Amino acid sequence: MTAQPPAEPGQREPTVGWCAPELAEELPELRLISCEALTMRPQALTSASPSDVRARLRTFSNRFGGARAIGLRREPLPAAYRVFFRQIGLDPDAVPTPIEAAVHERMLRGEFRTAGLLDDVLLIALLDTTIPVWALDADAVDGPLGIRASTAEERLGRSADAPALPAGRLVVADSSSPLAILFGELAPGHTPVAATRRLTLFSIAVAGVPGLYAEEALWSCRAALEQS
Repeated sequence: MTAQPPAEPGQREPTVGWCAPELAEELPELRLISCEALTMRPQALTSASPSDVRARLRTFSNRFGGARAIGLRREPLPAAYRVFFRQIGLDPDAVPTPIEAAVHERMLRGEFRTAGLLDDVLLIALLDTTIPVWALDADAVDGPLGIRASTAEERLGRSADAPALPAGRLVVADSSSPLAILFGELAPGHTPVAATRRLTLFSIAVAGVPGLYAEEALWSCRAALEQS
């Protein structure tokens, strides 16, 4: 499968990013899908969520009871991410997929707790679609995003405190450096802050996950953030 052409910086429509040739050959259905979103809410991204966002979290808290949590890993999309985790050397029972981690937290705390506007919007998209979405500060992204393996002596991001990466770690990268570990932490200095107004949202689709579902998750985030 030939990798899709890279998305242009500032791309508003969900677009498939690039994938290193060796990864595209080994994992042909691995796709990064990204788009840009603008923050139209009067609240800062790190401030308390407005009432409509908190209400949606309460609704999802009621939907994800014990029976749903127990059966979640057998649902088609969560199961697809579990399979992918094993393909890249992660044990999904030790390192849970994003949706399983979120639901586990719900069972421990008794509800999905609000953590601020951006975190809540990303969580709602995950709960609504079971597809994870991450957000970067668009002004700190240099060119289109894609997936590749890290090289020796690379660091996670371009800030002064960027941590070192081992060679061969799968990362989400722009044209200059890795910005996130695949399904892991984001680079310091590249995450949105209170004053961020322009975001680069991205999602990861794997074998068994239709690209349209990932696009739906991105649209869910955009619609919530761009509501004025």
